[in-house]
Amino acid sequence: MDLEVLRALRAVLDPELGVDVVSLGLVYETSREGERARVVMTMTSPACPLGEVIVEDARTAVESMVPGVRHADIELVFEPPWTPDRMSPEARRQLGGEP
Repeated sequence: MDLEVLRALRAVLDPELGVDVVSLGLVYETSREGERARVVMTMTSPACPLGEVIVEDARTAVESMVPGVRHADIELVFEPPWTPDRMSPEARRQLGGEP
């Protein structure tokens, strides 16, 4: 995982939940090569109505916040499926669940 890319993705919130995509466990992989970054991520549900918005927000965050990155490729996948177990303890607490 590329830590600078992850840091940028922490600025991307799921608009329905108000929690960032990294804390929700939606980011599966990040990498960077030269001026390109690659992010593999998912949504909480394949039917997420805001999926396109979140993907575009992720692209914008990486391209604007990671030094040297001019293009971010965001790959949206649904395998493996997301589960609440992927959330950070902080996200669970924020959403009213157990840590």
